[in-house]
Amino acid sequence: MFKYVYSLVFCIVLGISPSFSQHTEEPAAATAAHEEEKFDIGGMIMHHIADEHGWEFTHGVKLPLPIILYTADRGLEVFSSSKLDHGQVYNDYKNEHEHIVRVNADGTVNEAVHPMDFSITKNVATLMLGALILILIFTSVSRGYVKNKGKAPKGIQSFLEPLIVYMRDEVVKPSIGKNYGKYFPYLLTLFFFIFINNLLGLLPGGANLTGNIAITLVLALITFLITNLSANKYYWKHILLPNTPKWMWVIMIPVEVVGVLMKPLSLMIRLFANITAGHIIMLSLFGLIFIFKSWAVAPAISIFALFMSAIELLVAFLQAFIFTLLTSMYIGSAIEDHHAEEHH
Repeated sequence: MFKYVYSLVFCIVLGISPSFSQHTEEPAAATAAHEEEKFDIGGMIMHHIADEHGWEFTHGVKLPLPIILYTADRGLEVFSSSKLDHGQVYNDYKNEHEHIVRVNADGTVNEAVHPMDFSITKNVATLMLGALILILIFTSVSRGYVKNKGKAPKGIQSFLEPLIVYMRDEVVKPSIGKNYGKYFPYLLTLFFFIFINNLLGLLPGGANLTGNIAITLVLALITFLITNLSANKYYWKHILLPNTPKWMWVIMIPVEVVGVLMKPLSLMIRLFANITAGHIIMLSLFGLIFIFKSWAVAPAISIFALFMSAIELLVAFLQAFIFTLLTSMYIGSAIEDHHAEEHH
């Protein structure tokens, strides 16, 4: 609900503000300024969906984050990201498009020094926040199971238990089979990690964590490792010794190997593309207000923004669900027993 109200207020305020500015400037100067400075909607969108060394909630409200650099000549250096705001140079460092570089006395980049950046960026801070929320929620749920053993669930336990049971009985167990219990903790963590961070990304000033290709890559890589390290001999036999005439192996084996690699790749791209696309659409709608420079478009854009916000809430759940479902299916296919084939 807060997301909806924020979208409506944001659109209306931004729609009205350009109309006031047009009347406060001198006509000739204003016309020249508008001719020379056109609104860069692409730059605005990329700024908001990209990672950064500070956490900007709205224009002018920014939470500084620690910058942690290591260089061979100076060792470890830690300071606030506010020291590098607005192109400032601090301790010979400068933030150039969220890339920290060492500069010379004349302001040019020192190509001989390449700082190793271990900073707490907006995405890293959101990752920590999401992990903390997961720990607090499921610690509370765990205590609830112990305290209310044999009784009806209460509080947050009663809210999450139907979802947990559904994921177990309708997603994980049918996909993996009798050995589902070994993988269920990972799959449940995977689902709630993606879901919670999808929701955090919808909040005003939220980070585009699950729309970051590095995050989705790591999640897909973990799934890839668990799937292939757990795979039995039948899985590998199907890939390396397919049940086809041997003269077809030159075609089938590369196809099967590519299929193994494409599974995590599809997981990575699907989550990244869907979450990023949602943010781009919302920001594009807001950007239309600046492009048209009129408050008259604000009501129409507000309606579309509210509709897209509702869609984004659905997508936040669906993408977490689909990622977990496909991971379960991949693991299930890797550990599936082929008794008939073994007997034959």
